[in-house]
Amino acid sequence: MERHITIQKDININEAYQHLIHPESGGICTFIGTVRDLNNQKEVSHLFFEAYEKMALLKMEELAEEAGQKWPLHRVVMVHAIGEKKITDPVVFIGTSSAHRDAAFAASRHLIDRLKEVVPIWKKETYQDHSTWINAHP
Repeated sequence: MERHITIQKDININEAYQHLIHPESGGICTFIGTVRDLNNQKEVSHLFFEAYEKMALLKMEELAEEAGQKWPLHRVVMVHAIGEKKITDPVVFIGTSSAHRDAAFAASRHLIDRLKEVVPIWKKETYQDHSTWINAHP
């Protein structure tokens, strides 16, 4: 199973997708998390993401390995953004490719859920009247 795992300033969705293409893959599943304009009934102006990059990349690699052991995947892509992000900007891209869609769907769901649980990435939400640090992955 091939992997493309990064933490970077900006996410190029088309580039991330290209890493998923495999001639034996009949199913490619992607999840893209973006900045929304409202959270807990508060108007969000922007987010700022920070990561303990060395540990975050290690954990993301472990998650990809875990998914590869549970499902017959050809490729896994995990990309998380850092820095300031505006409303609608992509902040996370999770993708899997497999011979069949069921494995791709299940693995992608598993990866985003586990990423939010264990990867040390935090976000600061800035609202119209104040800001607060939030564990991006409770």
